Amino acid sequence: MPESRRPACADLSTSHFPTGSRPAERSDVAYGRNISTEVLLTETFDHSAITTLRHAVASRAADAGLVGDRLEDFVVAVNELLTNAVRHGGGLGRVALWSADDAVVCEVSDTGAGLPEAVPEKAVRPAATQPGGWGLWLAEELTDTFQLITGDGGTTVRVSSRVSLRES
Repeated sequence: MPESRRPACADLSTSHFPTGSRPAERSDVAYGRNISTEVLLTETFDHSAITTLRHAVASRAADAGLVGDRLEDFVVAVNELLTNAVRHGGGLGRVALWSADDAVVCEVSDTGAGLPEAVPEKAVRPAATQPGGWGLWLAEELTDTFQLITGDGGTTVRVSSRVSLRES
């Protein structure tokens, strides 16, 4: 849990609180952190849009602050998710990309039949000789967070990468 901090601009000695009062201290609040959310991209897609979407994700994630290897890894992960949605999820997908809380987040959904097997808690690395089945494993390995929900109504995967590796 990050240590509670007041915003740099808050000087309680000259604040507008009545004399002797001050805001309650809360250990679950991290003051001064950017908590805004900015939608960068949202689109329905099919196989013909994957290349264009990959370039759009790269451009918008870079604009949001991802750089270097972290940007490249994020784009590869998202490309794997886009491809999986089309290949295994019924041919159409929905992608949403946003920045929030010093991270770039991408969610890819499809309306296919869901994954045929139980989802392991952590994706298992495919055998080196296996020609396919690397997408989910790569997406999890190349990003900071990975969440997957699957069922009869489709699969949704959300990944994110922090813009900065500085500790808060």
